[in-house]
Amino acid sequence: MIYTITFNPALDYIVSVDDFKMGFTNRTDSELMLAGGKGINVSVVLQNLGQENTALGFIAGFTGEEIRHRLERRGCRTEFITLPEGISRINVKLKNIEGTEINGRGPDIDGESLDKLMTRLKQLREGDVLVLAGSVPSSVPASVYQDICRLLADKGIMVVVDAAGELLLNVLELKPFLIKPNIHELGEIFGVSLKTAADVIPYARKLQEKGARNVLVSMAGKGAVLAVENGQVYTAPAPEGKLVNGVGAGDSMVAGFLTGFLETGDYKEAFKMGVAAGSASAFSKQLATKEEVERLSCRISSINLIKVQNYCSNMSIYPV
Repeated sequence: MIYTITFNPALDYIVSVDDFKMGFTNRTDSELMLAGGKGINVSVVLQNLGQENTALGFIAGFTGEEIRHRLERRGCRTEFITLPEGISRINVKLKNIEGTEINGRGPDIDGESLDKLMTRLKQLREGDVLVLAGSVPSSVPASVYQDICRLLADKGIMVVVDAAGELLLNVLELKPFLIKPNIHELGEIFGVSLKTAADVIPYARKLQEKGARNVLVSMAGKGAVLAVENGQVYTAPAPEGKLVNGVGAGDSMVAGFLTGFLETGDYKEAFKMGVAAGSASAFSKQLATKEEVERLSCRISSINLIKVQNYCSNMSIYPV
C-alpha cells in the first residue's frame, strides 16, 4: 500500500477576477475549490493513475470534513486524524494575478494527535510506500520527518520525501528511497544559482553522497533530472504545452514516478512517467488524469543517459 502524509491540508479556493481593483468590491468570474496540500495532491494523482493509496494527516472542523469528503469522492482512502480544536485552513488563490494567494495558518497539532499518527505508522509493513510531502506547522517538532524515517528504518518501507530545507536535509542520513527537490530548493540548499541540467547534476549527486538513494529534481519548463542509486543520471526535456496551473505539478511528478517504478521496476520508465505526470498537471486546470499522462508520455522526445565519471567531470550525454 502507498501512504501519503499531509500535516496541514487545505481547501484551495481558486478564483479569477477580471480587472481586480484594490480597495473595491471585486466579483469572481470563475471559482474552483479543491482539497489541497502536497501529500493530498500525490494521493489524487496516484488514484487517477490506478494506484490504490491511503491519505494520512490531520484535519479539523467543518473544512477538515470537507477535505475528507472531497478526497473520498475521488476514490481515495483516507485515515485522517481529527484534531480536537481549530479548523483546517482555506487558501485563496487568484489565478489571473500571478503568484497572488493568501494561505491560512491551519490548526495546531497537539502531542496526543501526533502520537496517534506515529502509532499508525508503526503498522506499516515491508513493501509499503510512504510519501512525506510539504512543510509542517510550527506546532510540530521540526524533526518530525526525521523521526518518522527513524521509526521506519530497517522495516523495508520505501520512503519518499518532497520537502525543502532542513526537513529534507535531516532525513538524508536515513537513506530515503527518493527525494524530490525542485531546482530552486536544490540551489538554496547549497547556496548556488542553478539554471540547467548540467548545473543540477553535481548537486543532485551531492545529496546522494549525504544518503539519498535516488534524487529527482524538477525544473519546471526545463524538464527534470534523475540521479539513480546505481550511478546513472537521466535528464529529460519537458514536453511542449501551455502552462495553465503550476500548482501540484511537482507532486504529480512524484505520483507519476512512483506509478512507473511500481509497475515496471525500471528507473527510466518511472522517470518518463514522472515528467509526463508533472507536465500534464501543469497544462490542466486540475491534477493530471491517466489519459493526459499517457498522451504526454508519448510526446517526450528523449530520455538522456548521462555518463558521469568522478562526479560530473568529463560528462558525456547519450540518448536512450
